[in-house]
Amino acid sequence: MDINDMRSIVTVLAFATFIGIVLWAYSGRRRAAFDEAANLPFTEDELPGEARQRKEGKAS
Repeated sequence: MDINDMRSIVTVLAFATFIGIVLWAYSGRRRAAFDEAANLPFTEDELPGEARQRKEGKAS
């Protein structure tokens, strides 16, 4: 087995890994989790200091 055989094996393994990731990402079971993650930037969060101030009783 020479270096070209090893390169071929690594290429095939990388391609199989890529196809596996694509199938995982587009599977129907993951759609709800990905939709939720896609909407995270649009959720309204508190500013970092607000939660701490409220916890300490210093809310304005």
